[in-house]
Amino acid sequence: MLESGWGSVVRRPVAGVVALVLFVEALGVAALNWVLASVVDRQGMSLAGLDPDMMSTASKTGGIVFGLYFALCGLVALLAAVRDRSPAGLGRALLISAAVTHALLGAVAWSLVGPLAFLWMVVVLGLIVLLLMTYDGRPERPADAAPGDGSPVTPPVTPPAAPTAP
Repeated sequence: MLESGWGSVVRRPVAGVVALVLFVEALGVAALNWVLASVVDRQGMSLAGLDPDMMSTASKTGGIVFGLYFALCGLVALLAAVRDRSPAGLGRALLISAAVTHALLGAVAWSLVGPLAFLWMVVVLGLIVLLLMTYDGRPERPADAAPGDGSPVTPPVTPPAAPTAP
């Protein structure tokens, strides 16, 4: 875990980079599936007797759904960067699922596309994990915060009393 001093310096830029990368990936995935659907549609390709129109529609739909998923994950990262707060609940679950998705796609990309695609997936996976790890869930209290201003306050520790002689 990063120290609180470095964590506050690293958090926002990492969240911003993750948001940008996920938005670019959202557009790239949607565009790639749309182009592949157009190729299948224009060529009248069929895979094991499947209807080319059905394959084209499924590819376009999958591209849109997957693109929206990555865009939603990017929005969660962007909100974390703007608010400088840890994503919680559904947002955190979305980022964790995006990390798992990149890990699985990286494993498949090595064999189907090559080492460069694998490297890209691992870098994005690392960025998402870094985003999740830099926000450790504990609220930070500013150094100049006074007690009673809503900041978490730890009670003072009193040492035990010395025993008295009888």
